[in-house]
Amino acid sequence: MGVKKKKDIQVAAVTLSYQDLETLRSLADVEGENLASLLLQCVQLTDGVSQIHYIKQIVPLLEKVEKNGLCDPTVQSCLEILAAIYFSLSLKNPLKKVLASSLNGLPELFLTEAIHSFTSHLQEELNTTDLYAYRKVIENISSCMENFSLGRASVNNLLRNVLHFLQRSLTEILEDNRKFAGNHIVQTQLMNDLLVGIRVSMTLVQKVQSFQGDLWKASSSPIWQSMCRLLSIFTKFLCDDDLLQTIQSTSGLAVILFIKTMFHPPEKIPELISSLLLRSGDCSGFPDWLVSSCPRLCCAHVPGSALLFLCQGTLAMLDWQDGVMGLSGEALLLDTAQVLFTLSSQIKESTLGMFLARILASWTNSALHILGSSSLSLKHSLSGNSRIAGRLLEYVYTHWEHPLDALRHQTKIIFRNLLQIHRLTIEGDDVITDPFFLDLTKSVLRLEWHIKGKYACLGCLVECIGIEHILTVDKTIPSQILEVMGDQSLVPYASDLLETMFKNHKIHLKSKTISDTWIEQWHETWVSPLLCVLCEGNLDQKSYVIDYYLPKLLNDSPESLRYMVKILQTSIDAKTGSYSSRGALGALMACLRTARAHGHLQSATDTWETVVSSARIKQGLIHQHCQVRIDTLGLLCESNRSTEIVSAEEMQWVQFFVTYNLNSQSPGVRQQICSLLKKLFCRIQESSQVLYKLEKSKSKLEPENELAKDQPSASLQQYKNFMSSICSILFEALCPGSSYSTRFSALTILGSIADVFPVLEGNTYTVYQLSHDIDAGRFQILMECFTSTFEEVKMLAFDLLMKLSATVVQFQDPEKQHSVFQAALELSTSTRPYDCVTASYLLNFLIWQDAVPPCLSASPAQQVTCGNGDKSAAVVERNTLMVIKCLIENLEDEISQAENSLLQAAASFPMYGRVHCVTEAFRKLPLNHLQLVSEWRAVVEKLLLLSYRLSAVVSPVIQSSSPEGLIPMDTDSESASRLQVILSEIQPRDTNDYFNQAKTVKECDVFDLEDLSASVSSIETSAETKSKGGKTCDVTAQMVLVCCWRSMKEVALLLGTVCQLLPMRSVPECSDGLLTVGQVKEIGDYFKQHLLQSRHRGAFELAYTGFVKLTEILNRCPDVSLQTLPEQWLRSVLEEVKCSDPSSKLCATRRSAGIPFYIQALLASEPKKGKMDLLKFTMKELLALAAPSDDPPSAVPQVHALNILRALFRDTRLGENIIPYVADGAKAAILGFTSPVWAVRNSSTLLFSSLITRTFGVKRGKDELSKTNRMTGREFFSRFPELYPFLLRQLEAAASTVDSEMEGPDRHPSMFLLLLILERLYPSPMDGTSSALSLAPFVPFIIRCGRSPIYRSREMAARTLVPFLMRDQIPSTIRALLATLPSSTDQCFRQNHIHGTLLQVFHLLQAYTDSKHRMNSDFQQELTDITVCTKAKLWLAKRQNPCLVTRAVYIDILTLLTSCLDRPTKSKPPVLEHLDFWEDVRELITESELITGFPWTFKVPGLPQYLQSLTKLAIPEVWAMLTEAEGPASSIPVSFSRLLQSAFPEVRLLTLDTLLERAAAPALGEKGLPSLLGSMREELLLLAMKESHPGCFCKVLKILHCMDPSEWLPHTERCVHLTPKQFLIWTMDIASSDRSEIQSVALRLASKVIAYLVQTCQESQDSIVPELKQWVQLVIWSCADHLPSESRLAVAEVLTSTTPLFLTKPRPVLELQDTLALWKCVLTLLQSEEQAVRDAATETVTTAMSQANTCQSTEFAFCQVDASIALVLALDVLCDLLQQWDQLTPALPILLGWLLREDDGLEDLLHSTHQGEDDYVFEKSEVNFWAETLTFVKHLSRHLFQLFGESGWRPSHPGALSPLQRTASEQRRLLSQLSSELPLSAEFVKTAEYTRLRIQEQRTEAGLRLLALLDAKASAQDPVS
Repeated sequence: MGVKKKKDIQVAAVTLSYQDLETLRSLADVEGENLASLLLQCVQLTDGVSQIHYIKQIVPLLEKVEKNGLCDPTVQSCLEILAAIYFSLSLKNPLKKVLASSLNGLPELFLTEAIHSFTSHLQEELNTTDLYAYRKVIENISSCMENFSLGRASVNNLLRNVLHFLQRSLTEILEDNRKFAGNHIVQTQLMNDLLVGIRVSMTLVQKVQSFQGDLWKASSSPIWQSMCRLLSIFTKFLCDDDLLQTIQSTSGLAVILFIKTMFHPPEKIPELISSLLLRSGDCSGFPDWLVSSCPRLCCAHVPGSALLFLCQGTLAMLDWQDGVMGLSGEALLLDTAQVLFTLSSQIKESTLGMFLARILASWTNSALHILGSSSLSLKHSLSGNSRIAGRLLEYVYTHWEHPLDALRHQTKIIFRNLLQIHRLTIEGDDVITDPFFLDLTKSVLRLEWHIKGKYACLGCLVECIGIEHILTVDKTIPSQILEVMGDQSLVPYASDLLETMFKNHKIHLKSKTISDTWIEQWHETWVSPLLCVLCEGNLDQKSYVIDYYLPKLLNDSPESLRYMVKILQTSIDAKTGSYSSRGALGALMACLRTARAHGHLQSATDTWETVVSSARIKQGLIHQHCQVRIDTLGLLCESNRSTEIVSAEEMQWVQFFVTYNLNSQSPGVRQQICSLLKKLFCRIQESSQVLYKLEKSKSKLEPENELAKDQPSASLQQYKNFMSSICSILFEALCPGSSYSTRFSALTILGSIADVFPVLEGNTYTVYQLSHDIDAGRFQILMECFTSTFEEVKMLAFDLLMKLSATVVQFQDPEKQHSVFQAALELSTSTRPYDCVTASYLLNFLIWQDAVPPCLSASPAQQVTCGNGDKSAAVVERNTLMVIKCLIENLEDEISQAENSLLQAAASFPMYGRVHCVTEAFRKLPLNHLQLVSEWRAVVEKLLLLSYRLSAVVSPVIQSSSPEGLIPMDTDSESASRLQVILSEIQPRDTNDYFNQAKTVKECDVFDLEDLSASVSSIETSAETKSKGGKTCDVTAQMVLVCCWRSMKEVALLLGTVCQLLPMRSVPECSDGLLTVGQVKEIGDYFKQHLLQSRHRGAFELAYTGFVKLTEILNRCPDVSLQTLPEQWLRSVLEEVKCSDPSSKLCATRRSAGIPFYIQALLASEPKKGKMDLLKFTMKELLALAAPSDDPPSAVPQVHALNILRALFRDTRLGENIIPYVADGAKAAILGFTSPVWAVRNSSTLLFSSLITRTFGVKRGKDELSKTNRMTGREFFSRFPELYPFLLRQLEAAASTVDSEMEGPDRHPSMFLLLLILERLYPSPMDGTSSALSLAPFVPFIIRCGRSPIYRSREMAARTLVPFLMRDQIPSTIRALLATLPSSTDQCFRQNHIHGTLLQVFHLLQAYTDSKHRMNSDFQQELTDITVCTKAKLWLAKRQNPCLVTRAVYIDILTLLTSCLDRPTKSKPPVLEHLDFWEDVRELITESELITGFPWTFKVPGLPQYLQSLTKLAIPEVWAMLTEAEGPASSIPVSFSRLLQSAFPEVRLLTLDTLLERAAAPALGEKGLPSLLGSMREELLLLAMKESHPGCFCKVLKILHCMDPSEWLPHTERCVHLTPKQFLIWTMDIASSDRSEIQSVALRLASKVIAYLVQTCQESQDSIVPELKQWVQLVIWSCADHLPSESRLAVAEVLTSTTPLFLTKPRPVLELQDTLALWKCVLTLLQSEEQAVRDAATETVTTAMSQANTCQSTEFAFCQVDASIALVLALDVLCDLLQQWDQLTPALPILLGWLLREDDGLEDLLHSTHQGEDDYVFEKSEVNFWAETLTFVKHLSRHLFQLFGESGWRPSHPGALSPLQRTASEQRRLLSQLSSELPLSAEFVKTAEYTRLRIQEQRTEAGLRLLALLDAKASAQDPVS
């Protein structure tokens, strides 16, 4: 929000040669008033900005000289020097433009001499022969013609020479470009020179006057000849595909411009260009000069790209305004369109596609220009119903979903212009009634809202015909658009469309009415749906509406804010929201925040508080929904004025917010909080500057508010106090044990404070400085943040410490420095991977604070160097060098030991930590300004050698065939004794020789250690080794693997960092470079070997990261030998992949391991603006390898190619450049799936998956076929036209095999892949019937694929068929499919065929009966016809059909039909009675196995599916029988009781699901449901006792829970022989089981039962006391962390429901200990890590606060609050209740136990401090990353102090406190003992123990303070004792 500082303008100063300076000195007069003196003073300045002032004085000075009427030699010499200055300045230097502008006003007397001077200097420029000076000369020519009269005159004088120079320079630059092939840096520069040359040539022709006449057009004229040669050059550029497309495009413009300029007569130009474009004329029809200059355009085949750019030139260079070219111009326009449409079907490359879109948009603009005065025939040819308009619409429909935003934008322009073109052709007719607009509007509105193109087109239609007609068609359109705004990808389009619509509607309504009544209708249309979404919409939808739509609405209609506030204020009391809903309060805060941020709301507190009360703001700041809290904070922090003063009340509210909102688990919420607070701090800083100036000047100007007016100094003090209090809150939050969320938030906010209020030098005023509030304790807090296991926290703490002034960070204690340094060294070899990150931050901190221990003494050379230059930079460099040397020395020793024993290294000193520390030290060091270069070179050289040695030690593990299990996990002696054998067999078993079964030995490469076998054999045979502490520890496979792959990772990252950061020595004598060319090549070879041979994914993935850094450097390197390395490496590896040599070490398994990464890195670093030659070459080679061949020598190359292609298609960095290869990739994948080799099929499947994602987008939801992951057939096959015939042929081949008589499941395995692609396609309503890429030919083959013998393929075919049919085609297709089913009399049929057909019918019917279409008038009639056809095949649902699978699908179809048809009732006769349909359905149920029983004694295929289908059909009939007892349904002998008695769990489960669904939502259920469940109590209780199926048992318990216990609990003894108390015990026993869902349901049921028993047994409550205690223990046990979250959610729900009975009752039912135990459960759940559990526990607190006896205890009763403050409010309510119950004395020990955590004791802590660390790297335990012990202790302590300190509590007897005091004192003694045993810097090396001790110390101190208070109070009340 801060004011941005203007950038200082840097202007290069003018410099002159020594000779010119001497000339000026000799000509300057003594007074210094002549022109020479002025120029001399000018050039002696070193500041270009100051020189501008002098240059502007030149002309006024010459005007004085002109009065004398003489042009003396002094002026002539000065003009010569001015010309020299002009041509010496660069094009972008502002001095050049200033000089030209000044000289444009030169007096006429000096013009001739000036022109002569400039002409002579320009001639000198044109005479240059230096190729690298051509660019400057060309730019000078360009600047001469750019608003500079002298320059243009000079160019005109030298036109022949200028043209000759341009011709010569372009030719030579092109030649030079070819010489530097491969050196893309030089080539890029030369290409840019060519581009500038072409543009200058065009400018020359357009601006130089000599071209206006015809004299130069003689064939003998030198100018004409130069023009012909230039035209020839441009034609060559145009057709040269090796040049950049920008050059080709500009050449196309130049060709047309030159032809237009040179051709005579002008009226024939359109015909000539038409002939060139259409290739309709022969060479004889063209002028000789054109044929000789452009032979490729006139007589040869013209490439498509050249033709495209010629069209662009035609549209851009010819004059289309007002039809000046006549009928020939109109013909040319139509011919150009024809050429463009032809090219659109041929172009595949994305960049050319982008050009085509722009050119088509340009064509529509030209058409609009020419239509102003065109002929009727042209208007007819361009009308909306014309062929050209149809082609344009087809182009729009094809490309409006294109992935390139720029192309979609061009599509929108084309559509908008097309509408305007049609509007011009109808000449005044009513656009609203025009058939073209009406049909187009209907078509667009019919489209689904997930189509992005719909929004742009609808917006264009609104602009063209207005919104009124669209709203008449459908008034719900605003609501429909708002509904789709939950999808992020559609939000920008939807919000833009809404803005277009409501603006258009507003203009329309204003024009219709005179009064302001229109606003009500406008609000009803646009604002009311918005408010509905803000209150009731889902989270994403509301967020996007607020961010995108609401600001636009308020900006257009600020007066709508009052309407919104009024509506929302009345709704707040009705619904405030919850954790899942913002409610009206959230909507109000969002509206107010947006309004204030955009300046629509007065910002002063006393004005905007009238809109919303302070109580509402406080509720918003702690609301349960996070976004409500964020919006309320935004309301306080955001403002459209950066200097707006922050009021005291706002600061209090922000302070209140920060206290309770730091610990947010959502990264997005944390980011928003930190961002908003930073905005507030910026406001404070900038407004404080205003207040400070006001205070300083004592100005009488009226300030912004009274506060500032009266006491600016008081406001400044309030600011300072506020910032100090915020910092105190933040540092307090960084307590031991604080969560990651809290630390991240606090450190980020502190970092923002340090940024906004920086440490300023001098007397600059700042209202606050963080460094003033940093003491030793807070400095230690920041240091301890380095111990966090989250690197973000370490990084934030480090950055914050770096921002503080040097005086704050006092770290001068040598002992402390040494201990921290030793701790860092120890951590750098820890077996815990995150410890080395801590070590790196500690070391870097010591380096930058100059706190490196003196033991690392610097050499004399370093000391001397340190004295020169910037001291701080020199100190950092010296310290870094010393630390890196120390690390290298340690690393060298450890590598030597590891070469003897890798196991010892893995267990005691894994070396990756040292390397990581070195890498991080390099990253923090500014490497471009090193002083100790010679020492650094030695260090780098040694570091590289150590890296290679370390890699050689660990590479045998990483490069083995199975690196994950080299060492047995068992640590017994037998396993250890086999270690030698295992390690001797780790050579790769997955290379080509393994596949070819030829074992050959290959010589070692450069970095393969020759003594690898020796190093392997020397590894100890025992898996036990000594750790650093000297004890024996077990070495696991995990430890070895982690050591090895992390070492390889760190080496790779180090080498990548070294290449990326270190300056390079291109030649040995280079003074400042550190890396030699040879070293870079060695690093490249290392990466090559490592990536191509490593098997461990973690190792080669991170090696890839380092290799990418190297390749990026190589591609930018000026050294050609290095620049060409990527191409050499790429060709080498492709040859190795192709040859399939048995001796190759390439990994043929693990998805080719690192090979795809290697090639990916080489290709991704290729410059994207070039021709991408490497990518083209690689894709050609790989696609050739991936394609199946008839007799391949080996499948390995094909597998490699498929795996590499998969990686390349997944790489987003390749962007649209990879799209042209998608079609060939899909062919390779589909054909590869038919391979007999499993590896090929597997790789083909993976490639296919990547292609699906690349083509259709990433799946963002659970819906397998989300609308956003589909594409119209037109769009898909337009982008990949080769796939249309291929897929059709393949599908035909696959469909032809389904009826094969051959044995085997499927003769065409690729059918599945084909259907996977096709099911993502659908026909567009805009396609029409004449589309060449219609989906109709696929339909018969898809239907035929439904006969596949593969079950999954039949399902796929059914799903694929649905989107291929338009809705109106579905009924006829269903009837046709049903007609193909066999009759009951047929003797021969296949069940597979029947099943596939029925599946297709079912899916089509399901799509057709979608609720969106049920209101259509023809729906019931079509359904009737389908029912007739279905009834004809009813035998398939009966026992005549022996297949249960097909019977099940047929019954599913019947179920679907019965749910859509109007069911007959007593009052409503059946519409289809004549069909006997309902009787057939009832007969089917009656005769089914549900009634007659099942004849099978075993599970037959399809039985579960059949049972489920039959039950789904029967259940609606049972409901009908219950609701219409006398209706026709009463004859069905099926009931729920009978269904529940079924022996099959599938039947019982569906029945119970139905009952539970109705019971859980009685408002939606039938009126007789309660009585039904009551009558079924016996069946339900019996079922609960005997049910063995877990799912059914769970449903039964849920139904009993939903029922009123009074209906069934009194009957348990009669039904199941259990008394209510026994039933309760049985339920609690179940709740103690481990199965989470059953356990949680049983707990809910037991709680409901016990609450009923307590309420109904008021007199005999003592009889259930044991059960109450058991229930309390059950609730406590269910809160345990080891149980699933479902258990804790159940506890929270139970506590909420029983709160009035057990937690807040004025007369407690439970004993105090049990009541407090339940409250402890509430407090525990409020600190749960799961957000859902905390939110559920918050409901418990909300319920507790809303009781009559507790609602006065807090100010937030009846409010939805967040868990953070709910913890405080729960303690408020509990303390209030203890006073109401008068139970303070008995509660004191329990509450003090909570404070001291007495249950854990110190024995466990003592044990954990003394025991050694386990070395199991991946061992995990239950950890709560949200709960903060000390935060709870702080709240509890404050409440207890308040409760016992301010109340009238007295101890029951004098010694009552003594036992508690003894316990606390003993605890403090033990803690003191443990603390003394910890080592120095224990916070770093013993972090866990240190943190636990610190937490326990603070708990103990809090307890002791409380006891001291109580003791003092007791002593004061009883002085005698």
